[in-house]
Amino acid sequence: MSLERQPIFMNTQKLSAQASGVYVIAPTPFAADGQLDLLSIDRLVDFYAQAGVTGTTVLGQLGEAPKLAQEEALQVAKRFIQRSTTPTIVGVSAPGFAAMRALAREAMDAGAAGVMIAPPNTLRTDDQIVGYYEQAVAAIGDDVPFVIQDYPLTFSVVMAPSVIKRIVNNHASCLMLKLEDWPGLEKISTLRAWQNKGEMREISILCGNGGLFLDFEVERGANGAMTGYCFPDMLVDVVQLSAAGQREKAHDLFDAHLPLMRYEQQPGVGLAVRKYILMRRGLLSSDAQRKPAAAMSAIATTEVEYLLARLARHDPRAHLS
Repeated sequence: MSLERQPIFMNTQKLSAQASGVYVIAPTPFAADGQLDLLSIDRLVDFYAQAGVTGTTVLGQLGEAPKLAQEEALQVAKRFIQRSTTPTIVGVSAPGFAAMRALAREAMDAGAAGVMIAPPNTLRTDDQIVGYYEQAVAAIGDDVPFVIQDYPLTFSVVMAPSVIKRIVNNHASCLMLKLEDWPGLEKISTLRAWQNKGEMREISILCGNGGLFLDFEVERGANGAMTGYCFPDMLVDVVQLSAAGQREKAHDLFDAHLPLMRYEQQPGVGLAVRKYILMRRGLLSSDAQRKPAAAMSAIATTEVEYLLARLARHDPRAHLS
């Protein structure tokens, strides 16, 4: 097979340095037997559209991408892309560049808006991180828009603001940062200051960590969220209220959800909580995960139901029959 790059970008919805709002991190739905559940993908996409999300990110950290075969990953990406009317970003992180390139090019051919690349946990120095992204761009092609995923709590790779600045300025195809530092408030302020002084290209900054710091992240200059909290419609509301200058309403709504957001953000069991609630909301047929996986205990289930009942006093979307 020839390695010559073929024309891509048949779809006009491409990643932008001005992207804002909520790019929801979508789970990968599975049936109880572990097979892909494509009909639940359709329900998720339709719900996201109704919720007002700006875009969708698939095969992310909590999309269980490492548990999928390459063919399954592409099938999932295509299903989301073809169903969506908003941009779709595809996570293409892989141990080697051959697999990364293959998924990136095929996803872009299918109409993806861009790809997301996380650093491997073997990187330690600033130069190693910058060099890795240089090699990644060379592998996937500099015509593929990409997102830096900055998630030191999971990847054990600490990206100083200066490292992000170097990557952004080195690669015109770098258009977005998924910021998941803990918290990343000062990092946002530093990056925006450099951008305002013309020392760094403009990029979109969307924040993760289950949305735990979103209320202040958007006030610091983030464009919105890229996370998979089980009420993405709330995230949309918070971003919009903040943009409209309705600070108190934004914080009141955010604060009502914070106990459930905190519970969902637990390492290990967090995805089980998220999938359980999405199932309760009628979006997933099953809360199944691919093994290996951490399941919710009976006690945890009662705690989640308690949190939902408390939340429903302030947000009727949490009133689930």
